[in-house]
Parts: sequence; C-alpha cells; structure tokens
Amino acid sequence: MLTKVREKSLSNPSDPTVYDTLQKIITAEAKEGDRTATQGLLWLKRGLELTAMALKRSLENQKETLSESFTEAYNKTLKQYHGFIVKKMFGVAMMACPDRETFYKKIGGDNEGAHEQLLAWVNALQGLLNELNIFYASGAFDKGL
Repeated sequence: MLTKVREKSLSNPSDPTVYDTLQKIITAEAKEGDRTATQGLLWLKRGLELTAMALKRSLENQKETLSESFTEAYNKTLKQYHGFIVKKMFGVAMMACPDRETFYKKIGGDNEGAHEQLLAWVNALQGLLNELNIFYASGAFDKGL
C-alpha cells in the first residue's frame, strides 16, 4: 500500500511539489484515471480504522479479549470488503491474537498512564481518519475501489 503512494509521490522529479501531499496525489489520480495510490491509501485508511476502533474498544472494555475487540472492529470496518476466504482467514488469525496482558505490557505497560497515552494516540489517529473520510467523500474518490 505504502509503496504505491511512495512511487506516485516520487514520480515527478522535475516538480516535487506536484504530489507532496496525499490529497494532491488523490486529486491528480482522479483526473488521470490511474488510481493506484488512491487505492493503496484507501486500504491503508481502512486498516487504520480497524486498528483505531479495536484499540479504543479494548481500552474501554477491559474485560473483553483482544480477539473480541479486533473481531468486532473487523465486522464494522473491513468485513464488508472481503470475500468468504479472507473473512475465514481473519477468524483464524484471531486465534493467534495475544492476550490483553501480554499485548499491553509489550506496548508500554498495563497501567493507567499507558492506557491514557494510547487512548490519546487512538483519538488523534481517529481525527486524522475523519479528515481523510471527509476528503474521500468530497470527491467520491473511493467509488469503485
């Protein structure tokens, strides 16, 4: 996904400002008809929406397993775009999901301060995703992808 966006951003060496923001890349691709980077960014955005929703849910529902949090987030974000096989693969992947205690220790500790920092990060990420969603909707840039 990122490779597609990076390739596009570097594709005009004579004027590096042509594609220096994600919005410029998407707007240009809409005019050109080649939506490779637009599609890559769309899938990145969708994946980040899954991550943000799952982590927020996990932080707010401390009795819920990570697998449950990520499965519920998957059902609300990515599931609608996947076929039968990928949906089943996601379910299998959730069997390998670490337990809460192990996960939170690895990312900074299982304490109130770490949870507050992670929640602040998730909320900031959600704010950026909201901006991208508004931008995508403004030009119907995700139609047909």
